[in-house]
Amino acid sequence: MDLALNDEQQLIVDSAVAFLDKSSTLTQVRSTSETGDGFDRALWQEVAAMGWCGVHLPEAAGGLGLGLVELALLQEQLGRHLACIPFLDSVVLAASLLRTLPGNEQTQALLGSIANGERVLALAMGHPDVDQCLTARANANGAGWVLQGHWPGVGSAQLADALLLPARTALGECLLFLVPADAPSLSLEPLQALDATRRAADVRATDLQLPATACLARGPDLAQAWQRASCLAAIALAAEQMGVAQACLDLTLAYTAQRQQFGKAIASFQAVKHRCAQMLVVLEQARSAVYGAAAMADTDPTTAVLLFHAAQARMEATQAALFCSREAIQLHGGMGFTWEFDPHLFLRRAQLSSQRLAPVSWWCEQVAAQLLDENHALAECLP
Repeated sequence: MDLALNDEQQLIVDSAVAFLDKSSTLTQVRSTSETGDGFDRALWQEVAAMGWCGVHLPEAAGGLGLGLVELALLQEQLGRHLACIPFLDSVVLAASLLRTLPGNEQTQALLGSIANGERVLALAMGHPDVDQCLTARANANGAGWVLQGHWPGVGSAQLADALLLPARTALGECLLFLVPADAPSLSLEPLQALDATRRAADVRATDLQLPATACLARGPDLAQAWQRASCLAAIALAAEQMGVAQACLDLTLAYTAQRQQFGKAIASFQAVKHRCAQMLVVLEQARSAVYGAAAMADTDPTTAVLLFHAAQARMEATQAALFCSREAIQLHGGMGFTWEFDPHLFLRRAQLSSQRLAPVSWWCEQVAAQLLDENHALAECLP
């Protein structure tokens, strides 16, 4: 598989870098994340105006009709600049699930509102396994549905115009509901997050009455769409982690080049060179895995193949982000851990992202189970 970017993709990267270098500097990130609700609305409007919110959505829904590779390229740069916008939660998570569901006018309208940046949606996808997210109950009545339950740590919930909440009926069927963020009997409790550049909230519903049209999907269709959407989101999150790792390497190279010791820049010391080289190695391993997974996803593979490549990207990118952010702090010396220097911002994002959409261990377990099942099936076919 050729993972080299074509001219159009390289143009996307170059324009994203040029734009975010000016519109999402670390000074702006600090100011936004430390005040108010942590949402850079001016940046969000510019991102929407450039069509980023619909980059991977079909043209019929107001998108650009491109693929996951292009989305991953944008995610990489957003992670590299720690952009304080709900791009992952609305454009990646919510939109990926909606476009994977069986199409209807309601989901198409929602995709259109996401594509043009008019609405922010937050999906309560705490885990790739939908069964582990179905702790809330939905009961049918003459007027529609009554929703009751708790969805912990919903990304960007307090920034969203509407929420996508999964629930289970008394008979065990899984349902997905569209709930206005200001709905009565719905409460949001913002969480004190490790990473202030990304917000989340606990969501609770107490006897929340919803119309029948609030149910967007149910049963096997929802379960299958959930699994594929979680894999696509994992690849996009891995791209963001790769951007975090790249930023850490960039910060470290710049610092070691200007930091003097014994009359020389510490970048000239062999031990420092070796550690920076190792950062580059793990970063490039992650880049190959992420670009490969995104390219594979654009071929519309089976769910098993998609999960395999998503797990590889997730593992490599998580390791790269954690390794590079920790090394950045170490190579910044005694100043590396201080609030005034920037490496800790990236370490916080790397730590938080390592637990989103399940930890790496869960993804490895899914691949192990998949390989063991294949070997078992092969053994049964042998004489």
